[in-house]
Amino acid sequence: ETGLTIEQVKDINRRMSIGEAKARRAKKEMVEANLRLVISIAKKYTNRGLQFLDLIQEGNIGLMKAVDKFEYRRGYKFSTYATWWIRQAITRSIADQARTIRIPVHMIETINKLNRISRQMLQEMGREPTPEELAERMLMPEDKIRKVLKIAKEPISMETPIGDDEDSHLGDFIEDTTLELPLDSATSESLRSATHDVLAGLTAREAKVLRMR
Repeated sequence: ETGLTIEQVKDINRRMSIGEAKARRAKKEMVEANLRLVISIAKKYTNRGLQFLDLIQEGNIGLMKAVDKFEYRRGYKFSTYATWWIRQAITRSIADQARTIRIPVHMIETINKLNRISRQMLQEMGREPTPEELAERMLMPEDKIRKVLKIAKEPISMETPIGDDEDSHLGDFIEDTTLELPLDSATSESLRSATHDVLAGLTAREAKVLRMR
């Protein structure tokens, strides 16, 4: 018989547990090292329907996603890469709180395709693609790409009716990228206290500016 012994199985499980613990610790350190980046981006989205701390929380979710997907071997800067994911998480959250407008189904499909290709190009280049680069990849006129980008960045409610069907809403058509990955839930809790520590470490002037926003 060629099966593993009980001791070998135990040893494999032990090594896997150690590996998972190291991954959690490394991820936590990388996230905490970039909390100020989340705060600086979140500041630009105040007065858009969400409290500042909620914006930070949403930005943290994007940051964790960036940590999961970042490929350091490609040699590009993590902060440039993470900025896209943080903005994506924050603007998506704002959309849930925002005004309702009617959007044609074909436009939703185009927005989804643009977001998907934009993510692919971000992964390849380590930065956000320009409208010109997106137009070339998607085989679309650049002015149309700019129009779609503008619509995609507008705050839109997830309850927005789509087409003529009153039972169909925008949220039904948008792919769900908010589900927490396995290590995310383990990181989220400690991240909240780390965020408060960073906020507490702001200078008096920075804190005053934030309170006034």
